[in-house]
Amino acid sequence: MGKEDGIYRPKDITGFDYTRDLGEPGEFPYARGPHRTMYQKDGGRLWTMRQFAGFGTAEETNERFHFLLGQGQTGLSVAFDMPTLYGYDSDSPWGEACIQGVAVDTLRDVEILFHGIDLAKVSVSMTISSPAAMVWAMFLANAEAQGVPFEKLRGTIQNDILKEYIAQKEYIYPIEPSMRLVADTVEFGTARVPLWNTISISGYHIREKGATAIQELALTLADGIAYVEECVRRGMSVDSFASRLSFFFDIHNNFFEEIAKLRAARRMWAKIMCGRFGAKNPKSLILRTHSQTAGSSLTSEEPHNNIVRVALQALAAVLGGTQSLHTNSMDEVLGLPSELAVLVALRTQQIIAHESGVTETVDPLAGSYYIESLTNEIEKAAWEYIKRIDALGGMAATLSLHKKEIENT
Repeated sequence: MGKEDGIYRPKDITGFDYTRDLGEPGEFPYARGPHRTMYQKDGGRLWTMRQFAGFGTAEETNERFHFLLGQGQTGLSVAFDMPTLYGYDSDSPWGEACIQGVAVDTLRDVEILFHGIDLAKVSVSMTISSPAAMVWAMFLANAEAQGVPFEKLRGTIQNDILKEYIAQKEYIYPIEPSMRLVADTVEFGTARVPLWNTISISGYHIREKGATAIQELALTLADGIAYVEECVRRGMSVDSFASRLSFFFDIHNNFFEEIAKLRAARRMWAKIMCGRFGAKNPKSLILRTHSQTAGSSLTSEEPHNNIVRVALQALAAVLGGTQSLHTNSMDEVLGLPSELAVLVALRTQQIIAHESGVTETVDPLAGSYYIESLTNEIEKAAWEYIKRIDALGGMAATLSLHKKEIENT
């Protein structure tokens, strides 16, 4: 993408229609953001500062949670260790317990993990897919023991099995029963935990595996389509559950590309929900997203430079209209982040929020010849991927076909 002379002009967005292609913030097609006031000081709200943390034992992670909340973090995000992500206990022969995340084997671990944290006031995100139903059940049981009604719980369970088959490979069951478990959690959450996001449809791991921004966007939305289809086949009304689906995107170094990607994502999802699924509730059309700065962009050489990378990526996420953000720590490429590095990462978000002026206006780049042209280019290219996936029968069928091809080689 890009032009030879590097200059964008009105002709580069010929046919551009404000109402159809851009619209007001908080209105279809939501390119300018899902909310009317977004982050503005008067009437709006800042994005959730949700730092990802998992630190060996439940006790150590609880200590890190309290530290982050004490420093102004506004949401929790749990990083689980590898055995937990695969559904193993810490005493299994796996041998990686408490490394690169927290070990959760029992309900007691969950109780320790959230000890002293009021789950009625703090939203919690849990990045786990294959055993998501079981871990969420333990979280709900702990909330019940705290005396917090399910109706007051806010948060997200990743629960995105398709991206495991695409990229992260932390799947346990075949695709069909895995999809059934996903739909089970959506159905339960819709009926019993109405403020909970029952799936975080994740492009982050797809991008970290080497996908381009366009591929990340297309595959993430194709996964979203597959989940909606699964729930509708079950007999659920699309407007009963669609507003509690959330998304998760990776934010890399190409500043304007990442901004345009998030704007295109919202516009595409609104069209998908309205045109393909006939959603009537405006909330069903809104793509709400968590973003994380790009772990794969960090370097072990001169790690202090990672602070600059993360700051630029975080600003791109904010200008792109994210609802929630994790900023990576400068030293995490070397090991579990130090307390100082975690604090700098959180302060990066706070400086953007309170010192950069981003809360003064909504979607300040709207109408830029370059941004609007780039948003259109990204959307057009992503639709081509989605058409190819549709032609193969959808994402679940595409992944099953790919798996068979690998087994036959």
